Amino acid sequence: MTPASLGYSMPPEWAPQSAVWLSWPTDDPRHWGGGKRSVILERFAAFAAAISRFETVRINASRSTHDEIRRLCNHAKVVPEHLELFDHPHDDVWCRDHGPIFVKNEASGEIALTDWGFNAWGGKFEPWDADNSIPSQISESLGLRRFEAPMILEGGAIEINGSGQLLTTEAVLLNKNRNPDLNRTAIEENLRDYLGVNEILWLEKGIEGDDTDGHIDDLARFTNDTTIVAGVESDSSSPNHRVLKDNFSRLAEFRTSSGRPFELVEMPMPEACEVPGWRLPVLPASYVNFLIVNGAVLVPTFRQARNDDHAKGVLRELFPDREVVAIDALDLVEEGGTLHCLSQQQPL
Repeated sequence: MTPASLGYSMPPEWAPQSAVWLSWPTDDPRHWGGGKRSVILERFAAFAAAISRFETVRINASRSTHDEIRRLCNHAKVVPEHLELFDHPHDDVWCRDHGPIFVKNEASGEIALTDWGFNAWGGKFEPWDADNSIPSQISESLGLRRFEAPMILEGGAIEINGSGQLLTTEAVLLNKNRNPDLNRTAIEENLRDYLGVNEILWLEKGIEGDDTDGHIDDLARFTNDTTIVAGVESDSSSPNHRVLKDNFSRLAEFRTSSGRPFELVEMPMPEACEVPGWRLPVLPASYVNFLIVNGAVLVPTFRQARNDDHAKGVLRELFPDREVVAIDALDLVEEGGTLHCLSQQQPL
């Protein structure tokens, strides 16, 4: 029996949440070049503190690191009763992608999780075995029912609303480095069966420097059932200009579940964030990589005062009933992602 056949579906991110999960940075020297570990730990603690103002933050981390994590989180003023640490060893920090995708049974209210295969974005970064075990570790720790899905999928590759529609990209889900034996029809069937969605809306490509091959959470996000905020790039010399323009054109062709065009809101990209000599010469910085939590929207910022302020303003208009909280993400994005990529919400 599939989750959908039993009445489960994935709630939209703006639905009430019980917690947000993070996977704490390990001491692997390859991450952020090794030399920025202390800075990154401070950034993670600040992120955890921001989440803890609104709900519980749950952290995957080997038990041997828990004392250090508590010390850093206390210094960052994490709300103590909203911090929970779990002895869940892992390889990397991208909990959106290796963590479970939670589903909810609307009839009973029961929360379960779907456990998709994870292969580090097409086998790019070894090892990933511990990351791939995070859903089963969380299932065991919380005593939640676990549905093992028959394909590889990262949480950052999908975006859903509350009307059974799912946004994704061909560059990721149809990429042969994930599921070489599955075609579009089979992939769509799995998404319907395990996430309880009805319609799959396909964009084509992602932004420059994205290790994931083009995750949707850097491109376009639902803010309610009928509104999509989408990244745009006005600089015609940017490699993102044409990609984002083509994506926006596709979005304009999509229809809501009631058959009307979506309300599309433009979110300008930040100026190019570059680190000379780094493996990603152009970083995949995007204001669309925000995280919705109870009562707030946490938005990544990149030390570009004018652009950062504009992004916050766009989100304040889209979420008038939530506080918009800026999180400095310039150091984080050096490894290829920011707030949404690092986190995974657990529904209430």
